[in-house]
Amino acid sequence: MTSPPTGDSWSIAHRLTASHLRLTYGGRTVIEDLSLDIPPHTMGSIIGPNGCGKSTFLKAMARILKPASGAVMLDGEPITSMPTRKVATILGLLPQNPSAPAGIAIADLVARGRYPHHHFVERWTTKDEKAVERALALTGLTDMAGCPIDRLSGGQRQRAWIALTLAQQTDILLLDEPTTYLDIAYQLEVLDLLSTLNRQEGVTVVMVLHDLNMAARYSDWILAIKDGRRVALGAPDEVMTENLVSEVFDIASTVVTDGPTGAPLMTPAPLHSLEAHSGGDRNVHVHWDDSTGRHRTIR
Repeated sequence: MTSPPTGDSWSIAHRLTASHLRLTYGGRTVIEDLSLDIPPHTMGSIIGPNGCGKSTFLKAMARILKPASGAVMLDGEPITSMPTRKVATILGLLPQNPSAPAGIAIADLVARGRYPHHHFVERWTTKDEKAVERALALTGLTDMAGCPIDRLSGGQRQRAWIALTLAQQTDILLLDEPTTYLDIAYQLEVLDLLSTLNRQEGVTVVMVLHDLNMAARYSDWILAIKDGRRVALGAPDEVMTENLVSEVFDIASTVVTDGPTGAPLMTPAPLHSLEAHSGGDRNVHVHWDDSTGRHRTIR
């Protein structure tokens, strides 16, 4: 588990818990009797097949969706009874595909993260300016502060949204599929940033992820959900097993220990054998045609 930060950090050990949640959407039960106690200063992932309720569960944890039964507690208080402004100074949410006004500069977008700290008549202060500057520095965007967000790459855009949540100076950060639509380089860039924020700033990070190997590599704990119910919760090497992958995702797999990271590494078994694709003939020959510069495959 990640140790509490010892350096210059704003983070406090706030506690976010869910107790026996039942969540409904459109009259249908999406989450049933799900409990989770998130350890402060840790980085965790929620995994499961599409439609299992991961995003719905995250919305309830962020006070966007009210439970049909059960409760989400923030520092021992029902989160649904807390003032919105107070929750927003403790907990930040980065949803899937957030949108911003066309042409807005990075610095202006990040400055919106200071809104929860202001009452209607309060002016912009030096404290606000420093919070924005620090958020930009932590995400490596200081030199790009004046750039319009719609001109950024996918990874840079995600960093800008993360900077907005950091400007809130929240101690808990919830992210719904933060690496979706990003190529592998940008995925690593975003997850490395979140890991740094967790280790150095003590921010509690909870992510919904589809990539099981990324979840295992970056998480202190993993929650696996299927059909709206908790299947497993624990350290990556406890959750990422061949039996659990089969139970949750209905696929066969091989799970080994990754040498450089020590994290579980899952390789799914092919759904169909090569023989089925090739009609039983596994001999494939490739010939280079000098006249066309193309590969010609001859079975």
